[in-house]
Amino acid sequence: MAPAAASFSESSQTVCVMDASGRLGTTLVHKLLKRGYTVHAAVHNHGKLKYFEELSCKSKKLRVFYSDPFDFHSIIEALKGCCGLFYSFEPPSDQPTYDEFMADVEVRAAHNVLEACAKTVTIHKVVFTSSVTAVIWSNDRNSTSSDLDERYWSDVNFCRKFKLWHGLSKALAEKTAWALAMDRGINMVSINGGLLMSPDLSIANPYLKGAAEMYEDGLFVTVDLSVVVDAHICVFEDVASYGRYLCFNHVINCNEDAIKLARELLPPSESTVPQSFEDTRVHQQRISNKKLNKLMVDFDSELQIDLSAGSA
Repeated sequence: MAPAAASFSESSQTVCVMDASGRLGTTLVHKLLKRGYTVHAAVHNHGKLKYFEELSCKSKKLRVFYSDPFDFHSIIEALKGCCGLFYSFEPPSDQPTYDEFMADVEVRAAHNVLEACAKTVTIHKVVFTSSVTAVIWSNDRNSTSSDLDERYWSDVNFCRKFKLWHGLSKALAEKTAWALAMDRGINMVSINGGLLMSPDLSIANPYLKGAAEMYEDGLFVTVDLSVVVDAHICVFEDVASYGRYLCFNHVINCNEDAIKLARELLPPSESTVPQSFEDTRVHQQRISNKKLNKLMVDFDSELQIDLSAGSA
């Protein structure tokens, strides 16, 4: 299967990555440049501006924008001339963690960005980064006989009751984005990723609230950075992509995996991580990523796409 992007015209080879400040955004910028795209790196964090400005000196295909998700004009500027947007939300530097108010912040940001996309005539597709936490939390998560998949949504009242702020924020922001996309006729797909594995991952990560329940329910999933980046690009390039896609490549559902993750999450000085647990059960996986796996069967991660083809 040839990637849809191979037939893109010269006028549609520019994409925007917003927010480019985080690990996902930064890696997406590099991967898209490698595939031949011209990239608008929209940075929310002033601290990352210098990094991208230095990178842009080495690549004529990279343009850098400071884009505040609450400054509509700055979003519009970053999107000008782009055929696609890869959007992910990073909490503001003055409020780095999730609490009961973060949902309002994330919802307003998603609303502004989708409205800006609706006003940018060149935008043909939006890839919206969400989370598995927007899928798994509800009162009846143990009663369903089938695996949880893209059809399920976290119950916002359940999230409020148990202070699952990450799930609440992701569910409300994604629902806001979908409502606007459908109302404004925007072609959007979402990637609902598991816990993103990274060297700086810690026990304070807001995704981990409710980790014990996820583990016992067979819903605790993680994703490597390379996998989630490829998933974003695949759903963008494939004209057959639609709706939501659960994205993960590992399930934490046994003693050995739980201990290994605990060691990664806690600092080396922490001595409370047990060497083993008496519990030897393997919790049955109850979440499915078949939809994404089927789409990515023919995706070539290392493909160099000639986006100038057909521009003559």
